[in-house]
Amino acid sequence: MTSPLIQKLLVLNLNKTWKQRLNRHYSKVTSSNFYVTTPIFYVNAGPHIGHLYSAILADSLARYKSMLGYSVQLSTGTDEHGNKVMRAAEASKLPTEQYCKQISQHFKDMCHSFDVGYTEYIRTTEPRHSKALHHFWNVLKENGHIYSGKYSGWYCVADEAFLTTLQLKDIKDSEGKTIKVSIESSHPVEWVEEDNYKFGLSAFQDDLKHWLQDDSVVRPAKFHKILSDWIEEGACLEDLSISRPINRAPWGVPVPEDESQSIYVWLDALVNYLTALGYPEKSYKKFWPPEMQVIGKDILKFHGVYWPAFLMAAGLEPPRSILCHSHWTVDSQKMSKSKGNVISPFDAADFLTADGLRYFLLREAVPYSDANYSKTKAINVVNSELADTFGNLLSRCTGSIINPGKEIPHPAIYVKELQTEAAKSLMISLQSLRTEAQISYEKCNLHHVVDSVMTTLHLANQMVEHHKPWILRKQTDDESKTKLMGTISLALESIRICGLILYPIVPKLSETVLNLLNVPKSKRTWEETVPAFLSDEGSNLGTLATDKPILFKRIMNSEG
Repeated sequence: MTSPLIQKLLVLNLNKTWKQRLNRHYSKVTSSNFYVTTPIFYVNAGPHIGHLYSAILADSLARYKSMLGYSVQLSTGTDEHGNKVMRAAEASKLPTEQYCKQISQHFKDMCHSFDVGYTEYIRTTEPRHSKALHHFWNVLKENGHIYSGKYSGWYCVADEAFLTTLQLKDIKDSEGKTIKVSIESSHPVEWVEEDNYKFGLSAFQDDLKHWLQDDSVVRPAKFHKILSDWIEEGACLEDLSISRPINRAPWGVPVPEDESQSIYVWLDALVNYLTALGYPEKSYKKFWPPEMQVIGKDILKFHGVYWPAFLMAAGLEPPRSILCHSHWTVDSQKMSKSKGNVISPFDAADFLTADGLRYFLLREAVPYSDANYSKTKAINVVNSELADTFGNLLSRCTGSIINPGKEIPHPAIYVKELQTEAAKSLMISLQSLRTEAQISYEKCNLHHVVDSVMTTLHLANQMVEHHKPWILRKQTDDESKTKLMGTISLALESIRICGLILYPIVPKLSETVLNLLNVPKSKRTWEETVPAFLSDEGSNLGTLATDKPILFKRIMNSEG
């Protein structure tokens, strides 16, 4: 086994080569491929809205990139090893393997119910993952980054993490005894002494600093600074234990050629992002490195310190960008089992609908601070914005009173006849909406995308109110007929563009809109968000699929 001194000399030598490879900023390299990941979800319990938010956030960014013409891969899945999982299985009175399969299926069902269009669903108990993990371990070992040693220190069972004294604090337990807990999670720790394998993390401080020179590598800026401070201070860069004795951690992947040890659950879990692309087969290189890795703030250290260091040690590029989001509170309280306020996405969708819950979570959350889930607010938001603002505009302009012929007049033919301020304001908004939304998508600020769309839809409703098409329909003169067609065409064009722009956020609702307007699948790209009234005049755009559309039914709040 390589001694610690020789190992560190090997690391220093390898790092020279790594720095030569790092002379370019990888995050600036453009590609027609886009690989986005969710964290894989730990199966010690079923899904809650925080898990769902991570998944739909990644899915929305994947759908947006697909609209731009990228070839997209989206991976998700479940993390199924570790003592916490084994204990959860025991509590459920199920064999561990059966328990993992059951809970993993709940997460897969969540993805299907909420339109998370993954291309790969990874379970860390799959043989393909063990194969990838063993290969990755062997590469780290061959490169001189793994050595055997004795670990004496603090271990947090709840977090499956080794912690330094700087990451701990003393508190009084319920019996008044002083105990040590993790500063980050408040979970208690225990002192362990064991022989295991270690990874030379301490040698990667300069490389991690280099990786973080690009501010866009970790977003939002708040989390980039937190991570940069951690690495500058070096407190989280002590050499890391990456295995545990098999008798202390039996539910895990054995270390290659040493079945007395199992691989550390976080090294195991992180390699899933490679497994999803077929690693170690060469085909994985087509989409590597990930363009975007979506994570929650509680796992920033593992993805922002350990993961890039593991990859650098294996000679692989680290992720080009990590999107770190904050957590969800419930009625302004931290979500926890002990408080009994953990929100299941399936339960919430029972009254809010899957479309409504997806919309609310992406509309309400901002990545840089915790978001709050309130049933009353969620109902008010979807009723106001989906049922009223968007839904009423749609039903008005497609209903038999205003549009009995179900016509879709081409706006380029008629809108020049609309000289009112209401029409002009709407046309200006439609022309800027594409750029505003694209900037917000690129910055991963989906709440701003919705803000821009709702502003445009409000203007569209105001335009319809101003022109009063229900009165114009009763007139027989040519001027009134032209104004009627102009009003209908501009309103329907607003609906078409807003439907396209909202597609990454609420794909099913958007498909309802675009199907109603008979928009061909080939015309559902980002390029088509340019207003049609800017094009050369053409013929009418066909007819509506129905004159009785219902975009979103209003929800009654049983709680008042």
